[in-house]
Amino acid sequence: MTETRYALTAISASGQPNAFARLNQVLLPFLDEHHEVKALPVPRSLAEQRSARVYSLPIGVDVDLLSQSLNRLDSELPLDWAIQTVASRVRQYRLAVFDMDSTLIQCEVIDEIARVAGVGQQVAAITDRAMRGELDFQDSFIERVALLKGLEAGAVDRLIKEMPITEGVGELILTLRARGIYTAILSGGFLPFARQLQQQFGFDEVHANELDIDQGILTGRVQSPIVDGVYKRNALMDIAKRQKIALDDTIAVGDGANDLPMLMTAGLGVAYAAKPMIQQQVNCRLNHVGLDGVLYYLGAGSELND
Repeated sequence: MTETRYALTAISASGQPNAFARLNQVLLPFLDEHHEVKALPVPRSLAEQRSARVYSLPIGVDVDLLSQSLNRLDSELPLDWAIQTVASRVRQYRLAVFDMDSTLIQCEVIDEIARVAGVGQQVAAITDRAMRGELDFQDSFIERVALLKGLEAGAVDRLIKEMPITEGVGELILTLRARGIYTAILSGGFLPFARQLQQQFGFDEVHANELDIDQGILTGRVQSPIVDGVYKRNALMDIAKRQKIALDDTIAVGDGANDLPMLMTAGLGVAYAAKPMIQQQVNCRLNHVGLDGVLYYLGAGSELND
């Protein structure tokens, strides 16, 4: 029976020259004389801000013990890392789906709309609990949208123009599309924001919630279906089926409890700056670098065998 081979990917932000030296100290008991270390290519626009390496791990390495050692390192260094099977790392992925709020953009859209409507703190508190999995998403969404009633739609248009884009989104999507990977936004936020990102970066399709507007005013009503965790998982599966893509060949990226179903369904789930509950259940995490970090978890078939 062939034993499973593993690879460790490590990503450091710039300005941390000692990160890999410290990592190498931690890895020393787990490596042998045959291990390989390779620098990973970084997008030119981020060359001064990233450094990434992949380590081929010996057959039979104690993955659990290594993970425990690396978890202790997390408190010392701003270093993102993931242990993947080589098969997972070098797979030819064909579909990537993304959460929007606090993933593709650095805010929760509904919280920003609420802030303009004068109910920011009230809505943000509900959002935080929902993203942590403490509240039912659909119930909390209906409650939050109701608080937006009476806001002029023009305020939403202004917020769309001010969306804070997460670092690395452009580089990530450009590279994925160049590889022929189909891309989609699956968002519990609102459709006008998702469509703007689609127009700006070229996502193939978007799924998000409609904003109910009557005569230029938000009604506070929710239109069905609500894009929640079940919807996201089903949308991932539906897109894969339509595109004739195996689920093992899909990637999902998100941060909240409503992202967990798609993260656990995709062949590769990546938790981006995620809530603690999510990080505990997803093997690939990013907490220190931008969304370009996803790229370094996608290998090439030859990189560990040259």
